[in-house]
Amino acid sequence: MYWRSNICVISFFFLFFSSLTCFSVGIYFCLFNICYFIDWEVLVLNSSSIIMTLLLDWMSLIFMGLVLFISSMVIFYSDGYMEGDWFLLRFIILVLLFVLSMMLLIISPNMISILLGWDGLGLISYLLVIYYQNFKSFSAGMLTVMSNRLGDVAFLISIAWMLNFGSWNYIFYVDFLTNSLELSIISFLMIFAAMTKSAQIPFSSWLPAAMAAPTPVSALVHSSTLVTAGVYLMIRFNSLIMMTGYSSYLLFVGGLTMFMSGLGANFEFDLKKIIALSTLSQLGLMMSILSMGYYNLAFFHLITHALFKALLFMCAGVIIHNMSDCQDIRFMGGLVNYLPLTCVCFCVSNLALCGMPFLAGFYSKDLVLEVTGMEFINYVSFFFYFFSTGLTACYTGRLIYSIIFSDLNISSSFCISDEGWFMLKGMLGMVFMAVMGGSIISWIVFPFPYMICLPFVLKLLALIVTVMGAVLGYFLSISHYNKVLLSFSFWLGSSFAGSMWFMPYISTRSISFLPLFSGTYLIKSFDHGWCELFGAQGIFNFFKEGSTGNQLFQFNFVKTYLMTFLFFVIILMMF
Repeated sequence: MYWRSNICVISFFFLFFSSLTCFSVGIYFCLFNICYFIDWEVLVLNSSSIIMTLLLDWMSLIFMGLVLFISSMVIFYSDGYMEGDWFLLRFIILVLLFVLSMMLLIISPNMISILLGWDGLGLISYLLVIYYQNFKSFSAGMLTVMSNRLGDVAFLISIAWMLNFGSWNYIFYVDFLTNSLELSIISFLMIFAAMTKSAQIPFSSWLPAAMAAPTPVSALVHSSTLVTAGVYLMIRFNSLIMMTGYSSYLLFVGGLTMFMSGLGANFEFDLKKIIALSTLSQLGLMMSILSMGYYNLAFFHLITHALFKALLFMCAGVIIHNMSDCQDIRFMGGLVNYLPLTCVCFCVSNLALCGMPFLAGFYSKDLVLEVTGMEFINYVSFFFYFFSTGLTACYTGRLIYSIIFSDLNISSSFCISDEGWFMLKGMLGMVFMAVMGGSIISWIVFPFPYMICLPFVLKLLALIVTVMGAVLGYFLSISHYNKVLLSFSFWLGSSFAGSMWFMPYISTRSISFLPLFSGTYLIKSFDHGWCELFGAQGIFNFFKEGSTGNQLFQFNFVKTYLMTFLFFVIILMMF
């Protein structure tokens, strides 16, 4: 067991000190407005050079530091969580490859090198989702990889279209495209690719399904790597999107995703799926604020969300680990008596998610809502923003009450305690950033703060809907109305809201009915039918029968030769 801990500790220190280096250099680049564009000639073969292009600016360096910091804490946490796993080395290698793919995507201004990181994320996420080798994990992995492949196709088409410009370094062209057709095509393809990777409607069903992966992977995926790749791509292509009319479409889709996932989380009982739907809601918030042109604000919320969401998944992993792999919140309760430190971390991350003042989520979420109140947007988008904020507080209050303050509903004997020191140390490293990270990064990203003047009601609206949502979530948890909402009389409405508006069924059925069933009929009709009769099997039978007849003449049968000779003589005499 010594070598297992050794691998985790070495990986932790390497990633942690790399993150400190990236953070320090990123802060320096931000303060002095420095940007390096590096061409690295990897290989020269017959006067053809293969060049790797790197973009190092404050945004890429701070984001790299964030990803490396979270992954270092996740690997340290994995030493305790994956304690009984015999293949820990394989798991650590997959996580490191996952982080490497994200690094490649972050620092690449070139479409080809972005594609390497983009596809690397898709492939390794599939391998991590099917890590527990059972049928449910396999189905979730197939849904994940198939949904992401749609975005990969759009990315490949955009690479082909960029051949018109003579280079794949999009950063040279993104501000200077004047042809409306080129603008429309490339921006549509980029938005489509980002929507699949960041699980926006109608590609949302794979995100909760990816919860089949181990919890440390979920903490990494849902905070700073896979699902944020689409948002990061949109930040880089923001000026291109704002030149076209797709920004209003992105605003509507992001708001609808926020509303759908917030509503679904209030009907869900699986702890990890509630947190996954929470991630989906925050991704919709990032996409919608991006569509207004506030890419710095979207990046700021991306960073702060990553800090408390990784901590939230780590706490959920400790709770599930102690509850003997039970993920149903109806069986949990009163855990503050058995897991006091974990419950404190869980409350801190949940309050940061709600936007509790002076925690990490407050600095970005409150700023996003105030900017939304200042913008000229329609009532539908305004409703999506503030009602979804109330829904976030509602399911958060329900989650805190169900896990921490209600009665423990598991009847079997149990042993629940805060004894996993590797997991606790990984979580405590994240608690500091979940509390202080928002203020620290706001001082770096916004040295001159926004001056937002709003009416008194609009200024307090974010606080009002958050408090009302939390109170509603608490009263729904303790009252019988929650059972009424989930009863058979409201079965259609609750199943519609709780199953993400039937999107998982649509995603899986559309894949199974049209391509797979039609493929089955085509195989039966053609490959196993007429094509077999007149194709390969028909030719095989023809030559088989001919060679069998010809083989009779090779056995030196006198009777056969005489009969053949007489047959030819008679034929000749007839002529």
